[in-house]
Amino acid sequence: MAISMAFSSPYTASSLHSLPQFSPFSPFFALSKIRSLPRYAVSVSQSITTIPIRCSNKTDSDPKAGVSVYKPKSYEVLVTDAANSLAYALDDGKTRLEIDFPPLPSNISSYKMKVFPDKPEKRRIDGISIGSLDDVPSGPVTTFFRSIRDTLDFDFEDDNEGRWESKESPSLYIFINCSTRELAAIEKYVENFAPSTPTLLFNLELDTLRADLGLLGFPTKDLHYRFLSQFVPVFYIRIREYSKTVAVAPYIVNYSGALFRQYPGPWQVMLKQADGSYACIAESATRFTLGETKEELLRVLGLQEEEGSSLEFLRRGYKSSTWWEEDVELESSSAWRS
Repeated sequence: MAISMAFSSPYTASSLHSLPQFSPFSPFFALSKIRSLPRYAVSVSQSITTIPIRCSNKTDSDPKAGVSVYKPKSYEVLVTDAANSLAYALDDGKTRLEIDFPPLPSNISSYKMKVFPDKPEKRRIDGISIGSLDDVPSGPVTTFFRSIRDTLDFDFEDDNEGRWESKESPSLYIFINCSTRELAAIEKYVENFAPSTPTLLFNLELDTLRADLGLLGFPTKDLHYRFLSQFVPVFYIRIREYSKTVAVAPYIVNYSGALFRQYPGPWQVMLKQADGSYACIAESATRFTLGETKEELLRVLGLQEEEGSSLEFLRRGYKSSTWWEEDVELESSSAWRS
């Protein structure tokens, strides 16, 4: 099997069934873990109401069911889970794929892989061919900066470079370390070299890059509608941290959760527990928006305001979703939501 990787140049512009609900206005409350089940109990000085967990029972033998609790023991386990999800998707005939997850052990969801190639690195090693988006035809401005780079960069030729070239056609293209500007180059590269070959966008943080589309100097929003919308997230972890003000001590309630997807399982909203694991509290066949993810976390913690109240409007505001989550009718594909 041949795999081709492309990256940018630095110079180019269960058992969970229910969860107790507590009132944030109780004088005292504390989260405590119940050892027998992967869930939280909330100790309060008043009666509690059971809130249903919107997750089905899970079995380890059925990958389509998702997971009850997710806590990878190492980065290797995390990458293995991503690779397994990728294999399932390829077996199902998916050709436009996305993987996005944060590094371990940090819970910071924003990072970039800094890999800058020189020409000797653009070779085939153990079945993997590493190249760059320089192969894509570009305009005069990009060509000018590329010539400056070639002049100033110590980019020595490798005498043995030719012997690393493979005669096999790549069976998978992987794109890493690309900026918003370079998304258009990825689209052109895929059109020219991989119209039917599986293509993977690996840890590009597309949600962050999409936010720049349509701004001055960046590609238009149509890039998402016609191209990025085709990519199925096969392994996705988006960690978010929130805080909620309440009228009594401790006055601020901090909580954390994640939007999670492990193909071929469903989309899941996960609540972070005291031991660092993430427990499923809701799931859906289609992708949750970031606003819906937050609402599910508030619901299971009993922190939601009364529906339609002024407090709810003040907290949520006029808009609770991004433009790429809203504009369903403009998308050429709904694969990124599936």
